Amino acid sequence: MREIDFIKPNSALHNTSETPFLLGVAGGSGSGKTFFSKALEDKHYNDVVCEIVYQDNFYFDQSKKFDHDGGAVNFDHPDSIDFQHLADCLRALKSNQVTQIPIYDFATHSRKQETIEIQPMKIIIVDGILIFHSQPVRDLFDELIFFETEETLRFQRRLDRDIKERGRTADGVLQQFVKQVKPMHDLFVEPSKIYAHTVVKEVDHFDQTLAAYFDKFKSEV
Repeated sequence: MREIDFIKPNSALHNTSETPFLLGVAGGSGSGKTFFSKALEDKHYNDVVCEIVYQDNFYFDQSKKFDHDGGAVNFDHPDSIDFQHLADCLRALKSNQVTQIPIYDFATHSRKQETIEIQPMKIIIVDGILIFHSQPVRDLFDELIFFETEETLRFQRRLDRDIKERGRTADGVLQQFVKQVKPMHDLFVEPSKIYAHTVVKEVDHFDQTLAAYFDKFKSEV
């Protein structure tokens, strides 16, 4: 693991054109990992070589336990995520097989009947807070990035997202953060950064990291 002042991705970690390159992007909720993943995908948009798989689509069905503000379900604990299914899908993609990704409906907290078809692109980015915690998933990655972002900023970003996109109340988001998100971050998410090849101080190094990985994939993948 290296904590960067300026990132130079490990050139020894590469793949052939026949095998998708799996990049794991982790960090706490609101750390900037999803923004980074989408920005990297957008940079490759015209080349159509990049696809994102989201850990959030692999939640177990929670519709029977979920209350409106989410307190009855701990979405930040590893047991809430179907890592076996995620590993199976990533393994299929790495074997150049088209795979069907589940869709988790945050309005009903159930899996939809429809799925997302993912093609085995040259670059597969996997985004999620706990993807380094699960060894069967972690072992499939070619390279791992962890975004380490200050807690108050992570909370503010989560608050804005959950109110605007998920119909939550400010008090509900705060209570969930204090009772579940922060403890699970400290217990499971933060310790998983030891597996990362690169730990990024997101606020200071986002642009350098994005440019470096874009150049890496443009030249190597």
